[in-house]
Amino acid sequence: MARKAELLSPAGDRERLKMAILYGADAVYLAGHRFGMRSSVVNFSDEDLRWAVSYAHARDVKIYVTCNTLPREEELRELPGYLEFLQDAGVDALIIADLGVLELAKRHAPRVARHVSTQFGVINSATANALYVLGADTVVLARETPLEDIRKIRANTPEELRIEAFVHGAMCVSFSGRCLLSNYLTGRDANRGQCAQPCRWKYHLVEETRPGQYFEISEDGGTFIMNSRDMRMIEHLPELLDAGVSSLKIEGRMKSAYYTAVVTNAYRHALDEALAGKPLDPLWIDETDKISHRPYTTGFYFDQPGESYDKVTYSSDASVAAVVEECSGDAWATLTMRNKIAPGDALELLLPEGAPIPFTAGELFDEEGMPLTETKLVMMRYRMKLPMQAPALSIVRKITREDASA
Repeated sequence: MARKAELLSPAGDRERLKMAILYGADAVYLAGHRFGMRSSVVNFSDEDLRWAVSYAHARDVKIYVTCNTLPREEELRELPGYLEFLQDAGVDALIIADLGVLELAKRHAPRVARHVSTQFGVINSATANALYVLGADTVVLARETPLEDIRKIRANTPEELRIEAFVHGAMCVSFSGRCLLSNYLTGRDANRGQCAQPCRWKYHLVEETRPGQYFEISEDGGTFIMNSRDMRMIEHLPELLDAGVSSLKIEGRMKSAYYTAVVTNAYRHALDEALAGKPLDPLWIDETDKISHRPYTTGFYFDQPGESYDKVTYSSDASVAAVVEECSGDAWATLTMRNKIAPGDALELLLPEGAPIPFTAGELFDEEGMPLTETKLVMMRYRMKLPMQAPALSIVRKITREDASA
């Protein structure tokens, strides 16, 4: 079994970056405002990128920046300057899906490692070797790659070529995410980070001469014929390591800071246990049920994931209640509210080290020291006694089974 492997977490903004690092990521991948596959008003400005590199490197964590769109001809003139900026900012790697971008990166950011994105669709050693010759130092395998094929790819590629594979998060109905459906139906291009996820929608049949009449496909009406479940490989990290995977990647740059914290924390502990040859504590499997998720699957690693035409709704066993801003030695903390709570609620404190700590919410106070009977649904700050001292950005969550919309 490999004795060293990297845990790679997503970050969509500064808070999520800090959460990923606090809860154990070895590296974080993110996007600037250009050439990234997740179009968002957040992401990272040029100033934010410099801050991210400085913040991460001070904590011995690497920063990978996505340049994984397929640039159009008129965009090429912007790319050399952007690549030079990323090198100057000190990023550790570029995630690339286009051969032209790979070549431009060699010229304009030669000191930055080059990772080939899952969008490239690498599923065999011939492609991996060709990309290595062209200057890639890591290939991010297509999600459709079976575990046994990963083992063969590792055996037939240079040891210096790192192999990265997804272990957790949303899956796409299309091969390696190459999809035209969103663009066709909504004008939002999935290959440029703007996917509207029409594969999640409910579909009926319409007969050409009967417009407006929707015919049922199943007994319950429409069907979610293209929907997909979420990947969860936390129980199978030893097999992935044994197959030669160098980097374990968590999906979710558009997910919440709470998702980033909980999933990173669970996989950090699971990976450490796998590397130490210890059995996985079921606690860390349970942790992945405490974030908003669709039903889980192991994807294509062991077999075909199969079809499921039911409505695949999000669910969660917990919700984030607050984020710790500061905490004194006697465990009195100032928190920023994310969901309302009241004295007597069952809570958990999620720390970077060890199992979550259950406790019951005691008295709540506003910043002036006035008692509160409950928090309101606004982004307010309040004070509460925690079961122990906690670092800033620690999560306090409320345990409750609920359907979640995001």
